[in-house]
Amino acid sequence: MAQSVNVKNIGLRGVTVADTKISFIDGDNGILLYRGYRIEELVELSSFMEVAFLLLNAYLPKKKELEDFESALKDARDLPAFFVEILKKCPANADPMDMLQTGICLMAMFDPGPKEESRETHIRKSLRLIASIPAMIAAWHRIRQGLEPVPPDERLSHAANFLWQLHGSEPDEKTASVLDKCLILHAEHTFNASTFACRQVVSTQARLYAGVAASLGALSGRLHGGANSRVMEMLLALENEKDIDRWVTNELDHGRRIMGMGHAVYKTMDPRAGFLKQMAVELGVKTGMEKWRILSEKLEASSIREFRKRGKTDILPNVDFYSAPVYFMMGIPPDLMTPVFAMSRIVGWCAHIIEEKFAEAQEKPALYRPKAEYVGQYFGLTGCRYESLVKKEEKLSGS
Repeated sequence: MAQSVNVKNIGLRGVTVADTKISFIDGDNGILLYRGYRIEELVELSSFMEVAFLLLNAYLPKKKELEDFESALKDARDLPAFFVEILKKCPANADPMDMLQTGICLMAMFDPGPKEESRETHIRKSLRLIASIPAMIAAWHRIRQGLEPVPPDERLSHAANFLWQLHGSEPDEKTASVLDKCLILHAEHTFNASTFACRQVVSTQARLYAGVAASLGALSGRLHGGANSRVMEMLLALENEKDIDRWVTNELDHGRRIMGMGHAVYKTMDPRAGFLKQMAVELGVKTGMEKWRILSEKLEASSIREFRKRGKTDILPNVDFYSAPVYFMMGIPPDLMTPVFAMSRIVGWCAHIIEEKFAEAQEKPALYRPKAEYVGQYFGLTGCRYESLVKKEEKLSGS
């Protein structure tokens, strides 16, 4: 494993902390690999179920393996009755990410083998979470609207069933296919903040559910998974804006960000963004909501021009920029966009937790324990004793 580097004030960016065989990013050339496969090939030729199997098991499934995998997921779709009753008691204005994080902790307490630590058990738990998170999101959305949750439909694919449970109507094949591809694109992305959070937690030998709960906490942050909902909020605010160029210039002049533009790793176009842009075109035509695609493209072009004027040629759309209008055109409200991100990324988190727990010792640190540099004050031993004596004398004198 590469040695870590002592670099200050960058939040570990560029610092290698562990090896992984799960995914790889070449930010300079816009390349993303899952287990050695280019993301472009997986989106074009695979399903989310195949990609989930690949990330968890390190190889693409044969037909019977895929059938068994899908069957196991379908068997785990039903939420326990107690879980639905708890959701009904939650305030309707609760943050969906808080609901989801709480749900993971509840699932942990009712796992049939909570303390089992074999690799096979971790695969079973992973399947349970991959199946349960979409059901949690859909159930919560309906309950907060005063509606009853919709039971799963065993005939439907993973993506189609989620839309069915969310809206109460079966989606058309095209929309379900687009969501399936979105889930592939969001499934994994190396040591981002939420993935590092789960690996750090389970490096203490904490259990899988604790790691996933930590990931959800990290993903809820506005600088991580919360970015896609902020993109849609931005687009909604700009719906009637006549001068996008002026708006962009004003935002940058005042030091504000254009949400969905730029990435911490990619210096070229995010390889996922191009697919999502095309999906926005297709869904816009299909749903009659092309205005969101048109607005997004205007905002993208204006932002790139303005950034280049300022000498910043590497700030381009990231995965959030076009995923926001794509999800919105599917009827997914902005505050559910980060939870939907989580229902995809749960696969990557579980793969990383399994790798962290079962990789050979030489392939990872025993426990993540970074070093901090103290930059606070120092009084020395005499100063500490002097402060203590002064307080004691003041107490005795009553002053």
